[in-house]
Amino acid sequence: MNSSFRGKLIQGDNAAVLDSLRREGTQVTCAYIDPPYNNHDRLQHYDDSVSDNIWLDQISSCALQIKQVLAENGSLWVSIDDGMMHYLKVRLDEIFGRENFVSTIVWEHRTSRENRAVFSNNHEYILVYARDRKKFKEYRNPLEFTAEWKSRFKNPDNDPKGDWQSVSATAQGGHATKSQIYAIECPDGRMLYPPKGRCWTLTKERMLKAIGEGRIYFGRGGGGVPRIKKYLSEVEGGLTPHTLWKAEEAGTTAHAKKHVLSISEEMAVFETPKPEELIARIVHIATKPNDLVLDAYLGSGTTAAVAHKLGRRYIGIEIGDHIATHCVARLRSVCRGEEGGISTSTGWRGGGDFEFSRHA
Repeated sequence: MNSSFRGKLIQGDNAAVLDSLRREGTQVTCAYIDPPYNNHDRLQHYDDSVSDNIWLDQISSCALQIKQVLAENGSLWVSIDDGMMHYLKVRLDEIFGRENFVSTIVWEHRTSRENRAVFSNNHEYILVYARDRKKFKEYRNPLEFTAEWKSRFKNPDNDPKGDWQSVSATAQGGHATKSQIYAIECPDGRMLYPPKGRCWTLTKERMLKAIGEGRIYFGRGGGGVPRIKKYLSEVEGGLTPHTLWKAEEAGTTAHAKKHVLSISEEMAVFETPKPEELIARIVHIATKPNDLVLDAYLGSGTTAAVAHKLGRRYIGIEIGDHIATHCVARLRSVCRGEEGGISTSTGWRGGGDFEFSRHA
């Protein structure tokens, strides 16, 4: 791919395009695919009513080809619903090895209730696999601290070091050393030993030092079981991603539909587009700026739009003509500074360019 371009959209069969990328030595850090779910819906752009075995063969073949272009720290994220998720996971386990299965994300894709159904289906899944799970774990990014998480830190004793939250100062005593079992003098004069079967997490020397620095909290009256202060100002990194992605964090299908319609009413042909917030979370976790993101079922173009706004290089593959009529138009809108999706949260104001080509 021309290094002067941030991204590239390619119209063609993904098997043929992926084979070309492999032969070119392309290295992908994050691959995301949102294939047809084979739930026998009538879709304008995909055949979603083939037999289960044919569908599994098609998706498995695509996943195998993606694996061949993944960097050693790369990962594949696959959107799927209840109908085929369990069968697909078995196939992906065979391709990547069960040891490289990372997790199953549960995404709340709708918040409304479907009263006509036996159960109101409000979630979908994202299967996450790594080329090498250990290298992916070392490379992946934590999530940014949220306002809700920060709100857990308080300062009830006006500590000059700022807001804090307390963590237990005791641990199971089965493997304790003598240096972890001793009496602590509380500010009110009482002497406290660790509870039965427990020990202090700090040795006496370290505990006394922490008390002297004001890092131990004994409750408002000064006679409670000691707890260790964890200061917000000293917290580094971020939050470990959890596996339940709520709608308020990752958006919904309805939210995505509203967004793409704001770009163009012609985008109404996409019944279940993925929200930019969902894809942005994936790209944030799996990549760093200028890494290469791949989507082999580009659909409405969300992955390319998100990668562009987040400063990643990207390749979007789509066999249907809508890549030229819809996805290209969407990316042009992004380059002009389109304000929907993650634009506000990321400060996106436009810029960059992309290539569009048809694979022979």
